[in-house]
Amino acid sequence: MKFVDLAQIHIKAGDGGNGVVSFRREKYVPKGGPDGGNGGKGGDIVMRASRHLSTLLDFQYKQSYSAARGDNGAGAKKTGRSGEDLVIEVPEGTIVRDVATGTILADLTKHEESWIIAKGGGGGRGNCMFATSTDQAPRRAEPGVTGEERDVELELKLLADVGLVGLPNAGKSTLISVISAARPKIADYPFTTLVPNLGIVRAGEGRSFVVADIPGLIEGAHLGKGLGLQFLRHIQRTRVLVFLLESPRGMLKEDFDVLMNELKSFDPEMVKKRTIIAVTKIDTMDSAALKKLRTISLGRREKHYISAVAGTGVKDLIEAMDKALRKPQRIRKTYRKRTTEPK
Repeated sequence: MKFVDLAQIHIKAGDGGNGVVSFRREKYVPKGGPDGGNGGKGGDIVMRASRHLSTLLDFQYKQSYSAARGDNGAGAKKTGRSGEDLVIEVPEGTIVRDVATGTILADLTKHEESWIIAKGGGGGRGNCMFATSTDQAPRRAEPGVTGEERDVELELKLLADVGLVGLPNAGKSTLISVISAARPKIADYPFTTLVPNLGIVRAGEGRSFVVADIPGLIEGAHLGKGLGLQFLRHIQRTRVLVFLLESPRGMLKEDFDVLMNELKSFDPEMVKKRTIIAVTKIDTMDSAALKKLRTISLGRREKHYISAVAGTGVKDLIEAMDKALRKPQRIRKTYRKRTTEPK
């Protein structure tokens, strides 16, 4: 199935039904009376998250959605039937944004979570509602109110606990295929991964977490180069980032700086996430080269040296991911600076 994570659609809530002008025709009641009923309410447009969907592909084929209008009122003070709501299902993690204003209308992250995106119009009042002591036979009624109408943008951000980040061919696809049941395409050329992959990792008895393999970033990804800009949004929701640095390149510091700069340029909040370093493909290094790599400083970040193919260090890396996820979120305290000296 083709992966689509951005779409734009037009939605129109139902119009309210019209109120009507009607008078009773009753035997032995010489003058009767107004009995025109109110119109029914128009249907709402509702967005609902579903775990059974994983892409916004359907919205490429259908881009206009309308809810049913309310029925008109009738005599005998009968209110028209309300229009049926239109429920549009989207994948979990979908953000709904008003195109005209840029306002976020809903952020749907849980299965069956729903939100009204456009409200249906109210029904117009029939002439029975306008009767007064001075006007006992009103001949007016209201039309139904027009339902809300707007263009909305749908943006899918995958829900994952851990995001694998690295330059092309850093070994992300191989790693996720080893630690989970995900089966991404693996080959020895750049941009093997063309769509994000999700895998569930079993960390122990009753414990698991979701890992996302994000297509390789390159320098300038936040400006639209390569595939990075297209998929960087998918690691915004992750709690832990694992930076995969390819050991045969021998440029751990340079590669890490490129990745950090791209994340910071796209969203400064990304670099505040918990970080783990995984130096990959150590099975291709001799002991002297590996010893030299271990001397490269990447700050006080936790580092692991792994080979996904040989299985070296993979178990320890999984434990480190699980441990980072189970740590409580740090709350930053702010202190107000004293403006006057104590007496």
